[in-house]
Amino acid sequence: MDYLDDRDPVDGVDLEYFRDVIAILTADHRAVEELAAELDQLREATDEQSRARRAEVAEQLATDLARHATAEEVAVYPRLRERAGEAEPLERDHIAIEKRLRRWECLRLSDPGFEAELRALMAEVRKHVAEEEGVLFPRLRAAFSKEELVLMGQQVQAVKEYAPPRPRLAADPPE
Repeated sequence: MDYLDDRDPVDGVDLEYFRDVIAILTADHRAVEELAAELDQLREATDEQSRARRAEVAEQLATDLARHATAEEVAVYPRLRERAGEAEPLERDHIAIEKRLRRWECLRLSDPGFEAELRALMAEVRKHVAEEEGVLFPRLRAAFSKEELVLMGQQVQAVKEYAPPRPRLAADPPE
């Protein structure tokens, strides 16, 4: 779970000690941006070590996006729908991102369309993140107690831990 140490939340414990779902999802958003920035930095890499790192980062980005989306779809959107109405626009965003992610994953790192597909994917992700942080998160804060947000955060972490990663990106053949 995502705590500052190994203690479980219990009655009477200061909930400020634990990260809530909003803090966890926000941290995921920033981590994805960092991975995308690192991929961009490594775009012109020619040495074997940098190319290998680029492949690792691309795979991590795909895995993180997939697990984050699964966690939201399982642990956040259904509860939001029950408590505060619809989550459909965000779910539609996920469908578009998932389709774009599948197309991107099928490309080799050296394919001419790899960079364009990555830029398109990240544009969709950034639009979705802006909507989540500007619309979803305030709705969550209004609809759920701090304790509920912490528990939802624990559920998100559990789903992310056990959600299957995406298939590996098509590797470039050795030279």
